[in-house]
Amino acid sequence: MSTPHINAEKNQIAKVVLMPGDPLRAKYIADTFLTNVTQFNSVRNMFGYTGFYKGRRISVMGSGMGMPSIGIYSYELYKFFDVETIIRIGSCGAYTEELNLYDTILVTEAYSESTFALAQGKCINDTLKASDSINAKLDKIAKSINIPLVKGKIHSSDVFYREFPEEVMNLAKEKHLLGVEMESFALFHNANVTKKNAACLLTVSDSLVTHESTTAEERQTAFTNMMKIALEMAE
Repeated sequence: MSTPHINAEKNQIAKVVLMPGDPLRAKYIADTFLTNVTQFNSVRNMFGYTGFYKGRRISVMGSGMGMPSIGIYSYELYKFFDVETIIRIGSCGAYTEELNLYDTILVTEAYSESTFALAQGKCINDTLKASDSINAKLDKIAKSINIPLVKGKIHSSDVFYREFPEEVMNLAKEKHLLGVEMESFALFHNANVTKKNAACLLTVSDSLVTHESTTAEERQTAFTNMMKIALEMAE
């Protein structure tokens, strides 16, 4: 069956889906790490692929930017394609000088001022948790392949360009937030309402403290540590 946004049959998508924001990062992962790859989606150029990693089946698909976009794709994958687990693999901006470019974060919770969860399912919580069981597996995998993780709460923001950026740094201190991205809160909510699993691995792409940053090409192809960890979740 297909949906308005995913032109695929159920059996074309694995139970575990890795979800970068950038569809070109999804293509890079499929081209670089997977074998026997088939493309299951190209609607709106939101590329999705299924292949094999070390002989085990896994899918990867872009989510686009922001909660409305990942909200659509993750909900359809959970609800209509029998996907059990989605692992977001994205980039984030650091709120603390203790984080360096390319550090890998395992998100434990996502805080947001967004009304996404309220509008979608009347959820009034402003902080949502990742799936504990999936995080435990990701943590174990990271240790087994010697990739250090920073664990903690992140900020899922609806706004990229703020008129008053100093206010968000005050929020970061108040809520003990490691960094900022724009999708995880919606993903965690959709996992809750569909009774599925969700996790998020992030690579630090820039710092709101030191103002260091990576290039667009590096964000597409160089954030391999989080990819390697997530790929080990293949069925």
